[in-house]
Amino acid sequence: MMLHLDLDCFFAAAHRIDAPELHGIPIAVGGRSNLSIFDRKKERRYLSAIEGAFTSSILSSNEGKSFEEYFVDPDGRVRGIITTASYEARAYGVKTAMSVAEALRHCPHLKVLPPNYPLYHELSRQLRVMLEREIPSVEQFSIDEFFGDVSGWVSDREIESFALKIKNRVYEELKLPISIGASRSKWIAKLATEFAKPHGIKVIYPGEVDYFIKDIPIEKFPGIGKGYQERLSVRGIRTLGDVKARQALFYSWGKPGRQLYNRVCGIDEEGISVSQAKKSIGIGRTFDPQSNRDEIRRRITILCRHLAFLVHKGGHIPTTYALKIRYEYHSKSKDAVNSNRLFSEQYCKEVMLQLFDRIDIHPSHAIIQLNLTLSNFAEGRGVTLDLLHYEPDQKASRLTDSMQKLREKFGIDIIKSGGEM
Repeated sequence: MMLHLDLDCFFAAAHRIDAPELHGIPIAVGGRSNLSIFDRKKERRYLSAIEGAFTSSILSSNEGKSFEEYFVDPDGRVRGIITTASYEARAYGVKTAMSVAEALRHCPHLKVLPPNYPLYHELSRQLRVMLEREIPSVEQFSIDEFFGDVSGWVSDREIESFALKIKNRVYEELKLPISIGASRSKWIAKLATEFAKPHGIKVIYPGEVDYFIKDIPIEKFPGIGKGYQERLSVRGIRTLGDVKARQALFYSWGKPGRQLYNRVCGIDEEGISVSQAKKSIGIGRTFDPQSNRDEIRRRITILCRHLAFLVHKGGHIPTTYALKIRYEYHSKSKDAVNSNRLFSEQYCKEVMLQLFDRIDIHPSHAIIQLNLTLSNFAEGRGVTLDLLHYEPDQKASRLTDSMQKLREKFGIDIIKSGGEM
């Protein structure tokens, strides 16, 4: 059997752990682009204790900040979006991705809390450690979702009591409500979790899958996005039962079609993925329209400093540097370069600034987003170094290593370049 474990309203539940006054009332956690990274003042930041492509690595804590300090701009405008809403808030129509201002219109007495990412990441780490003590093979799917493979470990007749034990233990030790779905297929188990919420258990035994999926709308299945929904709807496929009846059609779509069909029918036989290796490291920010190109370059330099820190922590050797910018009126520009130069913070800044000069195709337009990515890591397969720049690159690399050791000890803002000021 496969288990899917999903924390209920995780961010909101995390704030309730030591705050009994937050129980039973509509609460939500909001977020906004963390632009404090561009401030000239020093701020304490934290390195995430968990790994995975689903999570950020450098975290800022907003603990202690009031609603006004975090969500209200100097001009009085309420900014931010809802990232998690409690079930009490959902009863008023508050939803994830809704603006904070709109959420307050739906529920004027809603208590909206600034996010505390170090807390969420630490609780996620603790939960993973707990699950790994109970389940032979665990996959962390997101910050608040896990898969577990208990095949050969727990019999089908014991699966419900085993899941109940896990659910109760998570609440007793971490004070977090969790819902659990179980099935032979990991994707049917994930679907079952939606019917277990809140804080419940749903087991789909062998032989029950066809009846379970028969009337479920296709948009409820994980992996069927809006594009696929439109593609299926024009063919009269609106429920998972309709999918089950159209095997030939899905198999005619090649590997993606076969994979989706097998997942929906619970015959995919996909196992747990335990690899946590990152294939790329990226960082980005969205901000109010900014026309000053010198300020944009300063922000790219700051983002490079944070990227360099993450590269050093992970022991990576990136060979591809990519930059994407988004303009005020929805146009975008992006490019990437490959390099066999030794990595250093200084070289990263040089490459990203050169990329910016190359791809800034609308110099009169304001920019609202920057995204920097490093990828194609060379570890484990070697790298052919650029001998022409080898000696200066070695010096720059050693300087980067020295700076990162200081940052690990005293914080990432302890050393800044003059260009950032």
